[in-house]
Amino acid sequence: MTSGYGKPLKWFLVFLLVARASIWAADPQQVQAELLTNAIDVLSLPGERAWGREVSIRGVVTAVEPQWGRAFFAQDATAGIFAEDNNQPQPSPGDYVDISGISHPGGYAPFISYAHWVKLGTSPMPVAKPVSIEQLMAGTEDGQRVEVSGTVRSVVGEKPVWAFEIMSGGHRLKVNVPPIKDTDPQKLVGASVRLRGTASAVFSGQLRQLIRVVLHVPFQSDFIVEKTVPSDPFSEPVLPLNSLGQFGSGRELGKRVHVRGIVTYQRPGEDVFLRDASGGLQVKSSQLATFTPGEVVEAVGFWDFEQSLPVLQDAVFRKTDEPVQNVEPKPVTIGELHAGYRHADLIRLEGKVLDRIQQRAGEKEGGLDGQTTVLTLQSGGVVFSVEAFAPAPNQALAQIPVGSTVEVAGICFMHIAEDGKLQSLQMFLPAAGDLRILRKPDWLTPQRMLIGVVILLAGWLLAILWTLRIIKRNTVLRELIREKELAQAELQQAKDFLDERVKERTAQLKFQITARKESKLQYEAVLSERTRLAQELHDTLEQTLTGIRLQLDIASKLVGNKPDDANHHLNLALELVSRSQMEARHSVWDLRSRMQEQFNLPTALAASNRLLTEGAKINFEITTKGRIRPLPEILEENLLRIAQEAMTNVIKHSEATGAEIEVDYGPNSVMLRIKDNGRGFDQKRCAGPTEGHFGLQGINERAKRLGADLTIRSEPGAGTIIMVQVHLDQRSQPDEISEPEVV
Repeated sequence: MTSGYGKPLKWFLVFLLVARASIWAADPQQVQAELLTNAIDVLSLPGERAWGREVSIRGVVTAVEPQWGRAFFAQDATAGIFAEDNNQPQPSPGDYVDISGISHPGGYAPFISYAHWVKLGTSPMPVAKPVSIEQLMAGTEDGQRVEVSGTVRSVVGEKPVWAFEIMSGGHRLKVNVPPIKDTDPQKLVGASVRLRGTASAVFSGQLRQLIRVVLHVPFQSDFIVEKTVPSDPFSEPVLPLNSLGQFGSGRELGKRVHVRGIVTYQRPGEDVFLRDASGGLQVKSSQLATFTPGEVVEAVGFWDFEQSLPVLQDAVFRKTDEPVQNVEPKPVTIGELHAGYRHADLIRLEGKVLDRIQQRAGEKEGGLDGQTTVLTLQSGGVVFSVEAFAPAPNQALAQIPVGSTVEVAGICFMHIAEDGKLQSLQMFLPAAGDLRILRKPDWLTPQRMLIGVVILLAGWLLAILWTLRIIKRNTVLRELIREKELAQAELQQAKDFLDERVKERTAQLKFQITARKESKLQYEAVLSERTRLAQELHDTLEQTLTGIRLQLDIASKLVGNKPDDANHHLNLALELVSRSQMEARHSVWDLRSRMQEQFNLPTALAASNRLLTEGAKINFEITTKGRIRPLPEILEENLLRIAQEAMTNVIKHSEATGAEIEVDYGPNSVMLRIKDNGRGFDQKRCAGPTEGHFGLQGINERAKRLGADLTIRSEPGAGTIIMVQVHLDQRSQPDEISEPEVV
């Protein structure tokens, strides 16, 4: 690691001389032509071209430090640059000089090496450029004179220059200032200052990477105190330790505060842990003063947040006259720690030892060489570490068995995530006596486990020998079993042969039964078709012939007196003949197209009545109820034939003068009702198929086919009512319909 710009090494200067001589010897005109006369030209050189270029610039010396030897910073009108010489003493800030030398890529930025300077006079300092702390810490202002503001946090050195740590915008900046006469630098801690100086980079020479930035203030006038602080910081009111970070009037982040507490633990040169009645606090300080646990001290420092928890930084201490107090650790639970309580406090906690590590600590506390013991514990599902330092190896901690349940008393150090949850937990053990074994581990230790493994291996070997003996005996048994399996296989083969013959015979029987069923179905289909054709012939041809006979009777009566009317009835008879031919053809070939005829039941009933009753002394009225809608073709066809048969019976046998046909379209059913005012009949004595009358039988068969409810009401002299009601959701079960009710 290289810190700033130090003294040049002799071998490096010899290398530069050789490089310079070789360049001049190779091409003096080219070297003269490439003379660099501005600082910005040198800084702009890429690394591979920054070796051995001749440089000659004039500028003002802006920064000189005694520890640099013969090196200094100078700035011309373009930029500031570092120059290094091995033969001349350092110039003074404000000297106006002529510098000549050779360019070098440097460990971070190019500079002038093997420089020779001549003082030409003095000059005012270049105007300091105001920059942000982020821009300064990025290293882009290396070698430039800048101006920045901040708060003095600590004094890290007083000879030969004052070295301050300045806090600005969350960044720490080291500032070197010439000693100010009649001023105590410690009195400046906490003051707000504005600084003008030259920025220099601290870098890693091998990686050429920036580590930090140092600001060199050349004159006292460039160190401006804008806001002073009380001369005695311990005169401020004492705050409770847990009040840091809480809401309070006038309390600013990064403001210096005054606290008092009992020392519970200290890491010299790093931090001190204090406790008061409100809780604990980590106080960071670079002071080397040591304290005894139990001492009451006062501390003044800057409060801030680390790992989402309050901490006092850059503190100074003062012992009090109070006697040393005995500090008892507070018993806590993991639940309290999850909530963020007891950070930096002396606590007592139980846990199970998972691991134990001892390592040499090197130069640690108080500059002593010692040993650190780290125990890994688990409590309530949380794994945490306990760290104990001792100047000599601690046998008590080294002999704690892994798996023991212990109670530790130490400093609780937590890391809290941004969401307020516990991220990690660590405890610092002040002394070995602060750890107590509550319960030793179970009987099963690693050594005993090893013995158990050996016993298991011996048993495993015996088991193998016994297994080999069993295998030998089983070989004989397997031979006997094989012979039995062969006999069983032969029996199975015979059984499979019998099963196959049974399967073939079963298939033959199934084929014969299927053939018989098909013959029966064909016979039933033929019988059903013959019955349908007989009904069609009766319902169409016979009904039409009845209409023709009626028209011819009327025509024969009118032919003598009213020839015109007789011709009209003859024409109707001819029309019935034509219709009879058409229906006979449709019945035989079943070629009717209902979609082309735009068929609906009420319309078909009206057309049929018009042909049947033309010229007859009977008045038929057709009415409908409900929404007229298309019905299944077989349903409409059979209802039409039932109505035609009923109307034919009314015309032929009832001697009625009026009749009504009503079609009721219900939501789940349709009902056909035919009523006349004729003479009626006695159903027990009415003519049937034996006398050549098939009307009522046809109506009954069609109703069964539809699965409909058929009701016939008739008495001599009281007319006849025929009602057919079809339940649309039950038409799939026509065979279950009973005989029609006869009243």
